[in-house]
Amino acid sequence: MLIDVFSILAMVAWAMSGAIAAGRRSMDWVGVFILAAVTALGGGTMRDVLLGHYPLYWIERPWILGVTTGAAIFAMLIAPFIDRLRRAYLLLDAVGLVVVTIVGCDVARDMGQPFAIAVLAGMITGCVGGVVRDILCNQVPLLFSSELYASVSVLTGILYVGGLELGLDASLVAIAACAIGLTVRLLAVRYNWGTPQFTYTKDW
Repeated sequence: MLIDVFSILAMVAWAMSGAIAAGRRSMDWVGVFILAAVTALGGGTMRDVLLGHYPLYWIERPWILGVTTGAAIFAMLIAPFIDRLRRAYLLLDAVGLVVVTIVGCDVARDMGQPFAIAVLAGMITGCVGGVVRDILCNQVPLLFSSELYASVSVLTGILYVGGLELGLDASLVAIAACAIGLTVRLLAVRYNWGTPQFTYTKDW
């Protein structure tokens, strides 16, 4: 139940980020709603398509579209004050990332997928929506930068699925994986931790 609540909060946070990104590019209201929905639902949609998990989760539960639409409207209303809420947003985004990663892992495991696919499904669920948002906004996706984001999702998935494979209590494993993933993500934001970058500037 708690995971469901945090999953919805994650959708709200990501939908708001999509709406704000649309506003920064002066899109009309259609663009705002579409970008909000793509950001919030893109990861889960990609996961379901790749795993053959039908109907897609937001088609099975169409009220989710209402959540993303409401979040987009809310983002437009509070846009002038969004900078003041940056810390709260980063926290909500971090919580959403680790929780939704676990949700994605569970979907794959329920379908009988092996360890690696379950972890990958979790990472896709948590990260792909932001990639699509950034591509539609014509910028390099955050996922491909040195920032610890996808890495945190993968770590969370490995800890969660690994714990379940070892036969540990599912609730305790979920709490531990979320706590560790959340801690790493917040520390990465605080201290600008990142992965090594590959830089090549010479012409061919």
